[in-house]
Formats: sequence, structure tokens, C-alpha cells
Amino acid sequence: MELDTLRDADFSLLDEAVTDWSTLVKSLEELKKDAEDNLHKGANKADWAGVNAKASKEFIGKTAGEFADAHTQAKSIYQILSDTVGELKRYRRQLVDAIEVGRKKNLTVIGHEGGFTVTTNAPPEARGAMDQDNEGDITALRDEIQGILDKATESDNSARTVLQALADQSELGFSDARYADRDSAAEALRRADQLAALAKKDPDDLTVKDFDRINAGLKKYAGDELFAERFATTLGPRRTLEFWAGFSDPHRGNWELGRDRLDQFDDLQRSLGLTLANATQSDSAAMADWKRTMIDIGDKPVYGNQGGPMGFQVMSNLMRTGDYDDRFLKDYGTKLMATERKFTDNGDHENTAWRNSPATPPLNRIGEDSGTDPLTGYLKGLSNSPDAATDFFNQRFISKDDPDNPFERDTDGNGRKGKVSLSNFQYLFEERDWPQERDSKGDDLHTGQNNLALALEAATTGHPAGELPTPDTPAHNAGQTKLFESIVASISEDPERLTKSSYMSDSIGQIASEYLPDINRAATGVDPHPDEGNLDAQRAWEQTKNLYPIAGSAAEMNHRDASRFLFAVAQNPEGYAAVEVGQKNYMTNLMDYRLNPGLPERQHPHHDKELTVRSIAWNSGEVSGTLAMGRNEAVAARGVELDEQYGHSMTQWKNTVSGTIGLGVGIGTSFIASPVAGAVVGGTTGTVTSVVMEQFFKDLEGDAQGNAGPTMGENWENGQENNMKYTRQAASEAARAHNHANPDDVASWAQEESRKGFLSAGDYMERVVPELVTDI
Repeated sequence: MELDTLRDADFSLLDEAVTDWSTLVKSLEELKKDAEDNLHKGANKADWAGVNAKASKEFIGKTAGEFADAHTQAKSIYQILSDTVGELKRYRRQLVDAIEVGRKKNLTVIGHEGGFTVTTNAPPEARGAMDQDNEGDITALRDEIQGILDKATESDNSARTVLQALADQSELGFSDARYADRDSAAEALRRADQLAALAKKDPDDLTVKDFDRINAGLKKYAGDELFAERFATTLGPRRTLEFWAGFSDPHRGNWELGRDRLDQFDDLQRSLGLTLANATQSDSAAMADWKRTMIDIGDKPVYGNQGGPMGFQVMSNLMRTGDYDDRFLKDYGTKLMATERKFTDNGDHENTAWRNSPATPPLNRIGEDSGTDPLTGYLKGLSNSPDAATDFFNQRFISKDDPDNPFERDTDGNGRKGKVSLSNFQYLFEERDWPQERDSKGDDLHTGQNNLALALEAATTGHPAGELPTPDTPAHNAGQTKLFESIVASISEDPERLTKSSYMSDSIGQIASEYLPDINRAATGVDPHPDEGNLDAQRAWEQTKNLYPIAGSAAEMNHRDASRFLFAVAQNPEGYAAVEVGQKNYMTNLMDYRLNPGLPERQHPHHDKELTVRSIAWNSGEVSGTLAMGRNEAVAARGVELDEQYGHSMTQWKNTVSGTIGLGVGIGTSFIASPVAGAVVGGTTGTVTSVVMEQFFKDLEGDAQGNAGPTMGENWENGQENNMKYTRQAASEAARAHNHANPDDVASWAQEESRKGFLSAGDYMERVVPELVTDI
């Protein structure tokens, strides 16, 4: 900054800007509150249907979030401008004061383009005696003024850099980067430059002190948007890969670090992954180039002509933590699967290029798998990014028209096989030869398939794997339901795809629990596509749709596939628990909802209360009966020890359900029946459910304490009795809560019909799929 610029600065415009930003912050704070309290919460309570259920609720939620981000960004800008204007005013006062002190010493300061000069204005006759003193005063004043100008320049440049970085974070909309002052934002950028410079060093040259600085810095700043973008783009994509591969490869790495800091490599991997994930959310031009280049070099050796692991192998391991940008994940996955096709001859054999061997460096430090298969880490990344996961699994892996397609199946039952198209889901779940790995005890590892299940959970439910739906979770969209239909069809076609990989069942069970309305529709056996001329069939389907309302897209499956799917899921304790607890909760909420006399007429599927109650009880009984058969099938093979695991898995849901029962997930007539989901917002929902579920878990705990190992027949009978008990209680509590005149009659209808539905599951499975069922 030049002397005259600072000395003659007119801060009135900047003052007005600061005032305007202050006013804007206050206005946006009010808008943010209004958007959340009225717009967002109102949308979560609204009775959406049709297209609105798919689009409007999600759009309103995102719009409300934009108000919050706008407020955050405006507040950060205001703080930065306010700090900078205050500093520049202070530096101008210091400059004017310094010049005035110099004037009293007969010194004149003259500014000019590119600098300034300090001279004496003493009369010529007086200069001789004063030369020595003048020389010292001139030097001191010059240095003082230069120091002031340097600090003013730093303040101005720092503000410009930070404001530009904030603006670059989001091409459209607003960034949620939050800074209390300019210095904290500037410090984040400074630390990013420092740590990136350290990370650029040859891993052989990194000291333990360097490692500690990088590890501590990334851990502290991984969630800072400006830091993440600056660190990633300054380090660059190739050096990012070389940095992590250098730590992992004992032949290229630093023996001192391996000796003294090996136990902290997992922390570094987590923090580096979180930092890069945060960085990919930036819309800056530099970050766009970073993402594009990272994908381009994914199928190339990290060390170029010197070989080493491929870029995909290194980068995918850094995707195990953090929420990466959806567009980046989609483009990355497209190129990754193209590379998979190349190395497997379109899936015809195992990908030996990604097989673990003694010569392969351990690229993963989180868990026991080596990290050589890039799909393992990538799928874990997808499990945190539902939209990208949905897109990835529905992408085509290979077309049936591809002349090099190795996949043939008998798709029409005529005994002749033909080429088939496969999606990424079908290839990974049904056909891929996953590289074998073992843990330190010599047991097989299935990290890749486990991560596949987690990614499928995110892709079908719309929320990250391991989490539960909330009021903000959008209704299922067409891509999600298409994938769920594929999962059901695949497991129905060959249940061993799941039962022989039972470690995937916890995620598949969670998925099923969030599609219970769709599954209950299928359990009715009603054709979702009746002939136009068949009025009875059309009426039956309309009643089924109304009985089991679904906001958003509905998954369609036939009765047989749904039953075979549930039967397979239930052969794992965690899968069974997720669906059975969810079904009890869903059934109770649905009874409560349907017996509410204030329900709009258009939402009554039957104009007969008894028929409605009996229909709910029957279908719920059949779902629970099918699950009970799956449980018995597993216990028949593995005995009492497994049966005890079933009881334990069920009780694990207690604290989760107790804390959130009655939570409205979905809107109005939207039912997402996770074990913790309530049926509807408002009314008495939650009260009825709480009573029934409290008794449900109380009975489970009693069974666990007195369990002496029941036989299969006893399990079946107990399941039937319990199902009748809770269905009766749900109907009774709902009828009483809504002041029905005959609650005991309502309870009897439910009990009687639930018994029939439960028994019908056994009859149906033994009749339609006898090859799956062991006699009870």
C-alpha cells in the first residue's frame, strides 16, 4: 500500500459497506429463523402427495438451508470487513501521527508512485550542526512509516485473499464457511500453505517433527473449508497421492516414521481424507482442476515410469472418511469401473491388478484390509454420499449388446441362455470375484462386500449408512426405489447371495425396514398394474395404495419376491431385528393413523373400520410370519446359540426406539418405517406406539432372562402368539386413544386377523418356495 493511498483514504464508502453488511446480517438472521421455523418446519408437517412429495419438501428444506448459509457467509464477510476497516483506520492514524512528529523535527514526508522519501526542511544554514541528528531521525521515521505501510498492506491483502477464497467456495448459492474474524480465516490459509509445503517433501526426508505438525494440523483444520481447499490445491493431486503412498510403502517410506509413528498412520489417513472430502465441496477453479486431474491419473502408476500403486488404489483409501462432492464421486466411479472392465475383460475374471500380495504396500491403515482393491475404499466413500451412491449403482456396467459381454443367463425360463445387461449393482453384488484378503488371525476379510452393503444402504434410503431417517430425509425417489427393486429381485432369485454373505444383512435389514410400506403392499398380493377393463382389480389396487400410503416413488415387487427376500434377510439376527422391530412399529403407527376419526375422507382406503383393521393386521402378520420362518431356518442350522443372538439383536433397538418414538419421518401420509420412525406428524402418534413398543421390549428382556433354548416349533408358536398380542394391543390402544365406542371389538378383529396372516406366511412359503423351507 502506498503512503498517499493510506494517508488520503476516504473510509466513508467502506464504513457504509460495513454498515450495510451489518444490516444484511441482521435481516438474514431474521429470514433464516423464519425459513427454519415456518418454511422448513411447516414443510415437514405438510401433507404432501404426488410430485410434491418427491420434490417440494426436499426443495424447501434446501432453500431453508440456503438462508442459513447466506447468513453464515454474510456474517463472515461482515466480520472480515469490520476487522479490516478498523485496522486500516488505526494504521492511518499511526501514519498521520508519525508524519506530524516528523514535521516537528523539521522532517518532510513526500509520497510518490512506488514509495516515499523523508527529507529535512530545516534552513540550509542550520543543517550543518544538525546533519548527524537529522540522519538518525530521517532513518527512524522512514522505518516507522515503512512498518506502518507494510502492516496496512498485509491487512489489505489478507482481507482480499480471504474474501476471494470465500467467494470461490460456492459457484452458486452460498458457502457455510464460518469465521469470527479475518485473522482466523487468514491463519487457516497460512497453515494450509505451511502444511502443504511439508507434505510436498520427499517422504524419506520427513522427520518425526514434520509428521507431528502435519498430523496435528490436518486434525485441527480438516473441517475448515478455506484450509481444505488451499491445502489440496497447493499440494496438488499427484503429490497428494505420492504423499500417502510414500507413508504406506515400506520400500519408499521413512523407517524412522514407521518406527516411531506407525500407530498414528490411521489418524493421518482419517484427517487427510476428511480434509480432501471438505476440499472437493469447493467450487473454486483450482479445485475443479484438482478433481479433474485426480480422475485422469486414477488408472496410472503413482510414480510414473517408476511404477507403484495406481492412483485409484491410493485415492480410494482416502475416501473412507468424509463426505466427498457428489459430482466428483460420480465421475470418479465411472472411470474406476471402466478400469475394472479393462482389467477383468468386462468382468470375466478376477482383477489381478488389484490383488493383495506380499509386495503390495499397505495403502489402508484404517482396519485390517490392505486397501489394494480401490472399490473397497470408494464404496465406503459412497456410503456417506447417498445421491452419488444411487447414481453409481444404477449405472450400466455392461450392455447385452456388447460383443465382449461374458454374462449369459436364462431370463425367460426356456432353458436357453442369452447375453444380459448388468448394472454396477448387479455386477458387484452378483458377479464380481472379490480379491481375497485375510486378517492377522488368518480369517477371511470381507471389507469390500461390507462396504458394498453400506453403500447400498445409503443409495436406497437417501441418508448416510449407519444413520437413521430424520424429518429432513426426502421421500424415496425413482432411482432409490429402482435400486431397491433390483436388490429384492436379486436376493429372491438366489437367496444365497445374501445368506452366504450374512455380514451384509444388517445393512440390507435396515434398507428393508425403510421400505416396509412397499413390502406390505406386496404382501397383499394385489396386482399394481391391473387391466383397464378389470374394475375389481383396479379397485383393489386403489384400496391397497391408500391403505399403505407412500410419499415419493413406490417400489414395486411381487408377493413371491418380497417373501423370499424377507426370508433371506431374517436368517441373520441383525437383519431380522431391524425388519421385525420396524414392522411392529409400523403396524402400530398405521393402526393409530387409520383409527383417527379426523383423517380426511380421501385417506380412508375402506369405508369400513373393521375391514381396514383386519387388512392391516393380516398383512402385518404375514410379514412377521415370513420373518419368523427365516429365523427358524437359521436356528435349525446353527442351534440355540444363534437363537440367543436373535434376542440380543432385538433388544439393541430399545434405547434407539425409546428416545425417538413418534418421530415423524416423512410428511402426513408418508410412512418410512424404520424401527425408530413414527407414522405421522401430530395427533396422538407416538403415544400409542410408545405403549406398544415399551411392552414389546419389556417382553424381550423377560424372554432373554428365562430363555432355556426353545425348539423351532416353540419359536414359531411364540412368534405367532406374540404377533397376535402386539397387534391386538396396537389396535386396542389406538381405538381408545381416538375414543372409539368398541375398542375391545377392534382389538379382537386385529388379533384374529393377525393370526391368520402369520399362519398364511408359513403356508405361502411352503407352497410357493418349498425348496427354501425346513419343516417346523
